[in-house]
Amino acid sequence: MPPGNPGRKEKTMTDSNAYKVVVFKFSPQMKAVWGDPLYIEREILEGAGATIVETDIGSEEEFIEAAHDADALLIHGGPRKISRKIMDSLKKCKIIALPTVGFDNIDVAAAAENNIWVTNTPDVFIEEVADHTMTLLLSCWRRLITQDQLVRTGRWMEARPMLNQYPRLTGMTLGFVAFGNIPRAVCRRAKAFGLNMLAYDPYRSELDMIGYGVEPVSRLSELLNRSDFVSAHLPSSFETDRMLSEETFKQMKSTGIFLNTGRGATVDEAALIKALQEGWIAYAGLDVFETEPVDSDNPLLKMDNVILTAHAASASARMPVDARRRAAREIVNMLRGGQPLSPVNRIGAA
Repeated sequence: MPPGNPGRKEKTMTDSNAYKVVVFKFSPQMKAVWGDPLYIEREILEGAGATIVETDIGSEEEFIEAAHDADALLIHGGPRKISRKIMDSLKKCKIIALPTVGFDNIDVAAAAENNIWVTNTPDVFIEEVADHTMTLLLSCWRRLITQDQLVRTGRWMEARPMLNQYPRLTGMTLGFVAFGNIPRAVCRRAKAFGLNMLAYDPYRSELDMIGYGVEPVSRLSELLNRSDFVSAHLPSSFETDRMLSEETFKQMKSTGIFLNTGRGATVDEAALIKALQEGWIAYAGLDVFETEPVDSDNPLLKMDNVILTAHAASASARMPVDARRRAAREIVNMLRGGQPLSPVNRIGAA
């Protein structure tokens, strides 16, 4: 078992209400994402002898007061960043579990320094996001929203001439910016449409890409120059913040389509808007944005060469249930002395 916080008194899950697990009270936005508050978590955690304590998002000091003696945190989202100050206050905490892929609201380095594991759920909604990415690709390529509007407004005869401008999809090139679990699932779908595929990811094995029938490229500029579709799947980090910039879009084909089902913060949104307005690229399909929900004055809302969805790529009947169950079970496993299944950090000698 990895080392815990100094001076912590060990307990077992057989003790009645042996452990305290702190969660944020569900806001309306959190309910929209996750469903009914905490019924899954209560079944798993309280069934294993833990006590769930709900707290308001509140101020940092208020959260510290509620959580300083917690054995675990379960973070479904919300505006509160679990900062270094909060980490330093957690005297007994073994694990911070997230039912999400992203963990940019957690100071992971501070967690490791305090011997606290951080876990996520990186493989719960791969198929949903892959389906959504292909949906955006096909909808953008066939100008689906515009085609629908032409029919609804009696402009039937304009529909076919519009699509006559574009070549068939088979033989075109799809470029992945990053090649993790979701792009791998997308490439399985893209093969059925006869797309050629490239990937840029300096942290992945080229042999791995080749095994999926994807050509690795060593420079992002090459991918941008060659791809008809550029699909971004970058995680949010200091390194990727606004990585896809004005320079990026100027290197794409003027007929190119940009897709983003990764993270909004990885794109300079003002540069993307300029690229769409000035014709550096032809179209975009976006599920994520710099500010969410999107501001009512965002120019993207009035543009006819972009398809927008509300950070909903991962949504399905299965996703919230499985993700919540997975995060709660991570906590039970860790409090029973096990190893984390999906750690995003390393502590001690582990």
